[in-house]
Amino acid sequence: MDFGRLVTAMATPFDQTGALDEAGVKRLVHHLIDTGTTTIVAAGTTGESPTLSHEEKLRLFALTLAAADNRVPVIAGTGSNDTNSSVTLSQEAEKLGVQGLLLVAPYYNRPSQDGLYEHFRTIAQSVNIPVMLYNVPGRTGVNVDTDTILRLAELPNVVAVKEASGNMNQILRIAAEKPDELFLYSGDDKLTLPMMAVGAYGVVSVAAHLVGPEMTRMIDAFVAGDIRAASMWQGRLLPIFEALFASSSPSPLKAGLLHMGLPGGRLRLPLVEAPEGVTSEVLRQLNRLGKLASN
Repeated sequence: MDFGRLVTAMATPFDQTGALDEAGVKRLVHHLIDTGTTTIVAAGTTGESPTLSHEEKLRLFALTLAAADNRVPVIAGTGSNDTNSSVTLSQEAEKLGVQGLLLVAPYYNRPSQDGLYEHFRTIAQSVNIPVMLYNVPGRTGVNVDTDTILRLAELPNVVAVKEASGNMNQILRIAAEKPDELFLYSGDDKLTLPMMAVGAYGVVSVAAHLVGPEMTRMIDAFVAGDIRAASMWQGRLLPIFEALFASSSPSPLKAGLLHMGLPGGRLRLPLVEAPEGVTSEVLRQLNRLGKLASN
C-alpha cells in the first residue's frame, strides 16, 4: 500500500454541542483531497483521539471512508495504551474497510522496549492490513527506540513509521538501517524537508489542512531534485509550521480552520482555544500566504 508523500492527520470536526459534526467530516475530507492530501488519518492525535469514544471512532472511520470514496486511502488511528482495546478497535476498523492503521506508542504506562514490541506486535498480528507505527515521546512519555522499530519492521504488515521524536540521531539511524520496505515519515511538518534529505518518504502533516498545495510543491520540488525551490518553500512555510504548534495541537489548527471557513469547530476538554496571541500569529501567517478570504 502506497500512502503517498503527504499524509494528513485529520482534525475531527465537532458541532456547537460538542458532538461529531458528520457533515463537517465530509467537507473536510473533500477539502483535504482537493488540496493534495494523499492519505487521510482519522482519529489520530490531531483528531483528539483520546476524547473520542469507541463508538465515535468507528463512526468517524465510516464517515471518512464514505467521503474519501476510494480516492485516497484512509488510515484509522486505533492505537491506545491498552493493547486489548487496540486489538478490538483495529479489527473493527479493518472490517469497515480502512486501508491501514496508525498505532501510537502506549502513553502513560511507560512500558519497556520489550513491552512496546509486544504491544505493537500483538496488534499488527491481529489484522491483515498495513500498519504505521507512531513514535511521539513528547506526548506519550516513552520513546520507541531505533532497535525496537527495526525489530518491528520485520513483521510483514508493519510498513511505515511516523517518527516525531525530534531526535535527529534516531532519525538518521532509522533512515540508514531500515529495510527498503519500511517507509519513514516525518511526524513534524517543519522537519519534512530535512528528513526527506536523509531518506524519509514524506510527512504525516497537520499543516496540510491549511497549506496542502504549498506543501505538495515543496515535496515535489525535492523529489524532482530542485533543492533550491524546495528550500524556498521550506523557508516560506516554516512560520506557519511553528505557529500551529505554539499551543497544544490542534488548538491553533482549529483557529485556522475557522478563519478559512473550514469545518473544525470547538475543542473537547481538556483542550481549550489557543491563546489570543497564538491565534493572531496563525492568522497573520495565513494572511501572508494569501489563505484568508479578505485577500
